[in-house]
Amino acid sequence: MDGIIVDNFAGGGGASTGLRAAVGRPVDVAINHSPEAIAMHARNHPETRHFCESVWEVDPRDVAGSQRIAYVWLSPDCTHFSKAKGGQPRSKGVRSLAWTTVRWARLPRSIRPRVMFLENVEEFEDWGPLDEHGYPDKSRAGETFHAFVSKLKSFGYQVEWRLIVAADHGAPTTRKRLFMVARCDGQPIVWPEATHGAGRARPWRTAAEVIDWTLPCPS
Repeated sequence: MDGIIVDNFAGGGGASTGLRAAVGRPVDVAINHSPEAIAMHARNHPETRHFCESVWEVDPRDVAGSQRIAYVWLSPDCTHFSKAKGGQPRSKGVRSLAWTTVRWARLPRSIRPRVMFLENVEEFEDWGPLDEHGYPDKSRAGETFHAFVSKLKSFGYQVEWRLIVAADHGAPTTRKRLFMVARCDGQPIVWPEATHGAGRARPWRTAAEVIDWTLPCPS
């Protein structure tokens, strides 16, 4: 597919590596506010153009220029959605990072992304307002999430999401994540079939396969 590929919230480069494997060429642009993250990403993906800035400060128009954007990947901070946060209050500001997706969706039709991918924890689907103490208002769970989806649809995007377990697709981890796809090029959204696990062609892989056991590791 013609057009540039953008990795928002780029960390060390894992998502960019996956995108490269999928489309057969490097990611064109990576964005992250952390100098350490950008330095690691640049080491792993030297062909990529890097923006060491907040995702709110990078103008998608400047990124695109006159080029069409093929794919945009977004992995906004998940810590203030995740149950791993425990009983601590959540940050509305951190939770709102996902709204940066809309900045890409509202670009002119001639350059806006054909396909956008968003990845987060499964609790992202319950995204809603916080109460006065900073805790999710359970009576309004999912309210903001569905407003977010509706906003993307208002710009002409078809939107679908699923919970996917990485182990079912050949990764040696049982991590479960919510994946969202928003597409505006008229093509169908096609989800991959699970290939590993009970009742499937191949068994789950184990973490032992990817650990270098020759490295010393004191208990």
